[in-house]
Amino acid sequence: MTAKSSPLFLGIDTGGTYTDAVLWSEAGGANGKVLAKAKALTTRHDLAVGISGAVDAVLQKAATDPAAIKLVSMSTTLATNALVEGQGGRVALVMIGFSEGDLARDGLKAALGTDPVVFCPGGHDVHGNAAKLDLSGLEAALPELGASVSGFAVCAYFATRNPAHELSARNLIRGITGLPVTASHELSAKLGGPRRALTTLLNARLISMIDRLVVATEGFLAARGIAAPLMVVRGDGALVSAAFARQRPIETILSGPAASLVGARHMTGLDNAVVSDIGGTTTDVAVLDQGRPRLDPEGATVGGFRTMVEAVAMRTFGLGGDSEVTLEDGALNPRILLGPRRLVPLALAGMMHGEAVTVELERQIRAANPSRMDGRLAVRTGVPERLAAGLTGAEAKLYELIGSTPLAVDRLLTSNAQNATLNRLVSRGLVHVAGFTPSDAAHVLGKQANWDAATARLGAELFARKRDGRGQAIAATPEAISERVLTTLTRLSAEVILETAFAEDGLDGAATVAHALVQRAVDSHPGIARLSVALDRPVIGLGASAPLHYAGLPPLVGHDCVVPEDTDVANALGAVVGQVRVSAEARVSQPQEGLFRVASGESVRDFNDEAAAIAAAETDVRAIAAGRARDAGTDSAEIEIASEFRVSTVEGQRMFIEAHVVAVASGRPRIAV
Repeated sequence: MTAKSSPLFLGIDTGGTYTDAVLWSEAGGANGKVLAKAKALTTRHDLAVGISGAVDAVLQKAATDPAAIKLVSMSTTLATNALVEGQGGRVALVMIGFSEGDLARDGLKAALGTDPVVFCPGGHDVHGNAAKLDLSGLEAALPELGASVSGFAVCAYFATRNPAHELSARNLIRGITGLPVTASHELSAKLGGPRRALTTLLNARLISMIDRLVVATEGFLAARGIAAPLMVVRGDGALVSAAFARQRPIETILSGPAASLVGARHMTGLDNAVVSDIGGTTTDVAVLDQGRPRLDPEGATVGGFRTMVEAVAMRTFGLGGDSEVTLEDGALNPRILLGPRRLVPLALAGMMHGEAVTVELERQIRAANPSRMDGRLAVRTGVPERLAAGLTGAEAKLYELIGSTPLAVDRLLTSNAQNATLNRLVSRGLVHVAGFTPSDAAHVLGKQANWDAATARLGAELFARKRDGRGQAIAATPEAISERVLTTLTRLSAEVILETAFAEDGLDGAATVAHALVQRAVDSHPGIARLSVALDRPVIGLGASAPLHYAGLPPLVGHDCVVPEDTDVANALGAVVGQVRVSAEARVSQPQEGLFRVASGESVRDFNDEAAAIAAAETDVRAIAAGRARDAGTDSAEIEIASEFRVSTVEGQRMFIEAHVVAVASGRPRIAV
């Protein structure tokens, strides 16, 4: 069968800076063939613009009839970036059966921030027995909350053993407000209420963002006549339908990195490697073992929050081509610091807005003395106005001053307090800040040329004027500071790769050791104690800027660095070569001797016989997994069931404590006929 007669698969990756597209065919060898690939800028105000730019370019390059595309699959770093940067919609958290003291556990209070929380009496015990539920306080608060939040997160005590109270709250909220509601039992069957509440809160916060992505993609596909199923990559590398992902967007955290792992394995054929994927906002590092990515048994950690989402054991660092460049405070010879916040590169802002940017930068260069606010501009992101609900008076006033044309921050802010207000608008996803980044440094040195190099040079000149602890300029020329920034990015990349390796080996103090080792490797006077380290496997470098930033990696990590030919679209390629994989769980407990309680899905049933209870649990999870597999986008799922028992022996007699039954369904996604 030739590539022309084979079904075509379209992969899309919507990243923080770029949207990638790749057209792939199963024909053309063991690994198929990339027929065309393209990039376009991610347009956060209207994601369809960036998607259409990338996909239209691919279709034009391949001279392909859109009707020949039988499957579209998408990965995204939007959810990951949102958590790293502290962005997302304003949501209300409903805690049933918990106390205010529970907010202090598992980072829940930090994640909640200034968003509202409502406590209600209720919940269940470990066997699913109910306490008295009282939702009157929630009902009274809903009219006001419904006008100031974009969604709700509901978590009840031991809801994984009986979700009845979460269902009651969910129905009440939907009936009064009509807003999206996420219930914790829908996302995880694990115990640990505060962490489950954290996961649910983050999910609710991400719904509007992922919903906009899916709607934009579906609208574009319909406009181009592509009548193919739309799939989304989950954080464990599996594929699920777009409808499935819209309800559970938290599962798309690490979607892009997971897709990149699948793509890295596909492109290189390496079974064992450290995969480092550098994007505009983050660097994501993970380990391939025997051809499969390592999964994190404790749940994915992103932006400092440990969730209950099963995902690749990926460590995400706020380090990328568009990372904010700052100076270490108070040092005689200050170090260059990168990230974790992403800025709009000045080169990109200059390309998009022209003189509105360059006039302000030139004005600042003419000033006699440098300012902390030099080289910074603010601009609205262009998100719908409804997402600006719930702003404080100070936030609303500042937001009014910022428009669709970049405004210099030194003209916008009159006090340090306003800088904190601006940062809150950025965290809400309402405002972008443009400033000097490694991408600008690359433009200054002629190593990147896709945006406006002249604007980048103005930004570098402003940054080079900053003073060290002696009052001297930190660099003589824009080129000199740009070299320092790029060298710092390579060094920090080596540090995060080694930190990941140490952490995977279970070593404490991984970040400190990694920093010391890399510092000794680049130091011309390494000291009395000689230290060296080498990875036991090569690094696979992914991302459009990997050839630039990873060229100097091998001597720092002690092994080769392989950068595949299609590294710039690894995520998009990984999105189309994966499989659907979903699971379902049930628990069987013994609340009293001779009574066996099965909690599966949204049902709780009692049996008088252990064998009957286990059989019922297996039947339930098989049916639930099959249904989820269909919803997730496959008609040919294979289902495997595993059971784990907790028992004890008392005077020679076996005593049943609990059983955990898991069904896993997997299969290739359905394609258009």
